Amino acid sequence: MPDSAFVSVIIPARNEEKFIARCLESFLKQDYPQHLIEIIIVDGMSEDRTEQIVSEYMTDYSNIKLFKNKRKATPTALNIGIKNAKGDYILFAGAHSEIPPDYVFKCVKYIKEYDADNVGGIVITKPRENTLKGKVIVELLSHPFGVGGSKFRIGIDKPVEVDTVPFGCYRRKVFEKIGLFNEHLIRNQDIDLNLRLKRAGGKIMLFPDISLTYYARSSFWELWKNNFGNGFWVIYASKFSKFPFSLRHLIPFLFVFFLICGSILSTISFYILEIFFAVLGLYAILDFLYSLSISRKLKSFKAFFLLFFGFFSLHISYGLGSISGLICLLGKKEKK
Repeated sequence: MPDSAFVSVIIPARNEEKFIARCLESFLKQDYPQHLIEIIIVDGMSEDRTEQIVSEYMTDYSNIKLFKNKRKATPTALNIGIKNAKGDYILFAGAHSEIPPDYVFKCVKYIKEYDADNVGGIVITKPRENTLKGKVIVELLSHPFGVGGSKFRIGIDKPVEVDTVPFGCYRRKVFEKIGLFNEHLIRNQDIDLNLRLKRAGGKIMLFPDISLTYYARSSFWELWKNNFGNGFWVIYASKFSKFPFSLRHLIPFLFVFFLICGSILSTISFYILEIFFAVLGLYAILDFLYSLSISRKLKSFKAFFLLFFGFFSLHISYGLGSISGLICLLGKKEKK
């Protein structure tokens, strides 16, 4: 045991009746002593059985606590959890995720061993439904062509210092030093917090042998909406925060912007038309090759078409979201 530190686990939840029990069970089966773990569920006024399921667990486990989040926003839920947490370390988790038995132990061990302020691991994406569509969505969210160079999604070979980690485990003093989550940020509030942590001299580490299982969205429409929202907030977040734009975040925006402008300008210039089709052709070739490779792994001809259009949908939805975010951002500035 790395030490006798108390750990507070904070889990925001809303309408998670299908996954909350599985998530709780994974924390109740930790190698880390249960008397040194408290599990805080912050429910965003669920309209299903989420609250009832958590309440049933509370009758058997005294270390599970339930709080309400009337605003229904993720950063508000996280802050409610932090304010009510008693732990020396504060660990965040998603309601539709699961962790292995050594997860908490390794987080506490490594945060001390590497003198880090926040540690996290690799996200292993799995389908919510064991269908071809579900498997394809997992591949889209795990492949560099789909998500860029996101280390916690595509994996690493050794511990590395990074700018952000998913569902991090923080020292409590981090929040005393840099403050809580920015509640204006409906998305990307973790990236903003980690940015403030890095600017304050903090250390964030990602470890290959820490992992969690995340259950991906089950339909392409849900994936589109989520990705559109991510693209929107990666731009619009700069209204409330000194938000960094990485190349990985900007490429979909630039791609969609190019498609819109190129399709218009190519009507007045043959030279622009050639460039437009050259770029579009290169993209189509890459999409074709990656989709073909993955479909062979899945041993499904139908998967090729789902992947080919899935990658395109992933990039377009994110890019359109970013353009919408920019329009809203500029519109707000003009009104001032």
